[in-house]
Amino acid sequence: MSMTCKVERMGTAGQPPAGVGESPVWRAAEGALYWVDIPARKIVRQHAESGTCTEWLLPEKVACIAFDRNGTALAGMESGLFAVSLLASATVSVRKLAAPAFAVEDMRFNDGGCDRQGRFWAGTMVQDMAAANPAGRLYRFDAQGVLSEPMVDQLIVQNGLAWSPDGRTMYLSDSHPSRRLIWAFDYDTEAGVPRNRRVFADLHHHAGRPDGATVDADGCYWICANDAGLLLRFTPAGKLDRSIAVPAKKPAMCAFGGDDLGTLFVTSIRPPADASEHDGHVFALRPGVCGLPESEYAGVL
Repeated sequence: MSMTCKVERMGTAGQPPAGVGESPVWRAAEGALYWVDIPARKIVRQHAESGTCTEWLLPEKVACIAFDRNGTALAGMESGLFAVSLLASATVSVRKLAAPAFAVEDMRFNDGGCDRQGRFWAGTMVQDMAAANPAGRLYRFDAQGVLSEPMVDQLIVQNGLAWSPDGRTMYLSDSHPSRRLIWAFDYDTEAGVPRNRRVFADLHHHAGRPDGATVDADGCYWICANDAGLLLRFTPAGKLDRSIAVPAKKPAMCAFGGDDLGTLFVTSIRPPADASEHDGHVFALRPGVCGLPESEYAGVL
């Protein structure tokens, strides 16, 4: 069902839009939202109370982030996974942790996040989406700092990672126009292994392409419908029960935050042509449900 919400644009006056805004992460300890701009190689932070924004420039494109308990970022970038210390004066210290054997040239990490046990998961993709190359893989980086072999393969544009509240269901999507699928897996919380892959939702039957996602406290799955300017909520049974319009045509990823975890933050992409004033910005709305605390990386970076 279609739902109308007040949607506010975040950021400070004059702040430029992101080329590809992704990976919003609410840090409750700081009362701040973090996100990335992939082509600009930036991590951005905005404090909720003051509205103050800080940006950090990284040496490579950065697509996804999580944090350990000490506030160090674990980042999926072009050449691998990195520990990133976000220092004062907008400087960074970057240390490479692990790298997969990329299947072909010109790949990078894309969507990523931590499971309920604090393992970091992230997938790779060929940067040229038009090539439609299914060389993407999904990897697990555990608390001991070990990068797994590929856990899921044959992905074109890996996206949509999220876990149910009890951690026993893992969700994954492929955003490419030829796929537009969201899968669910039974997830072994002890071993960190997904099994029994099945189609959870086929967005060929809905508007847009499935991009980044999150899960609310009711166990419902929120997915950004890229190209459609929508947020879609699916019940655990895979039924679409809510649709919310946002000002940007290409919403990219969403995450719950705020003091009560009742605010849904949405990043977006700015298309190279025919962009509106809102495309590439971050938005906040109150959908009437709450999220879950952000899972931190269980290791120490």
